[in-house]
Order: sequence, then C-alpha cells, then structure tokens
Amino acid sequence: MKKRQIVIRKEGHLRSSSNQIFRTVRYGECQKNHAANIGGYAVDGCREFMAGGEEGTTAALGCAACGCHRNFHRREVEREVVCDSSSLDS
Repeated sequence: MKKRQIVIRKEGHLRSSSNQIFRTVRYGECQKNHAANIGGYAVDGCREFMAGGEEGTTAALGCAACGCHRNFHRREVEREVVCDSSSLDS
C-alpha cells in the first residue's frame, strides 16, 4: 500500500490592524484539463495533491501522483485562526 503525503501549508502574511490571520491550506483533486488542446474535457483522476519533494524546494510544487503543478489542484482553506499580534511579539 502506497503511503499518502498530504500537504498542509500555513500562511501568516495577512494582517488587519493588530490581528494576524493564520490559514491552514490543503490541496485536493487535480483539475487540469488534459484534452483542452483538442477542444474536449478530460481530467486524470488524481484525487489529492502529494508533494514530489521536501517542503521549500521546487520539487514540492509538483504532484508525485499526476505530475501536475500544485496550482492545478483545488485549494481548500480548512481553518483560519486570528491571533493578536501583541501576543506573537513576546
């Protein structure tokens, strides 16, 4: 049985006044249309993004299952956490 690797990324770039928002992001099924050049519609059936390398490398942006870039996979924001930035500074 093949081991599944799920990519979850945290983003802490968004700030509103004194609060900082952290998002947990997950990448789902591949939505790349492989038959677009002939006017059709066909997806490869990849159900979930699996990183092709270590996080922080360019290989991590490619899916190990289907070979597509991470941008072709549906992005799901699982949760958002709002933190007071004054508590993060200390």
